[in-house]
Amino acid sequence: MILSKLKIKEAEHNERVLANHVYIAPGSHHLQLVRRGAFYYTQLKDGPPVQRHKPSVNVLFQSVAKQVRSNAIGFILTGMGADGAFGLLEMKKSGAKTYAQDESSSIVFGMPKEAIKLNAHSKEVTLADVPTTITQCFS
Repeated sequence: MILSKLKIKEAEHNERVLANHVYIAPGSHHLQLVRRGAFYYTQLKDGPPVQRHKPSVNVLFQSVAKQVRSNAIGFILTGMGADGAFGLLEMKKSGAKTYAQDESSSIVFGMPKEAIKLNAHSKEVTLADVPTTITQCFS
């Protein structure tokens, strides 16, 4: 059964980021994005946990804020704790469009709640609205 037209895969070190692909951080490494010339590449970093998380969403979002800046969009969805909140704030400060899942559609409102407290989001969205919001960002 195919649920997405996007190719979804675990990220590999130094892999060129391609359109219509989703890269998932392996459980053993932090995932970062780097730019070389006109292209973006994945970087896997084996470092200590960041605020008890490895991989850490903050590490990824901070690299996106630094490398992609205003060309990025970021979403923080349901999850426990605060991982990703500070990184999403850095993305917003770099000019990226940032979104947090609203409480009513979150199973666990921890991560979005922390981002909202920091005003790291431009807008709250329901989970059902995420695909439309992404599409609108590219139109």
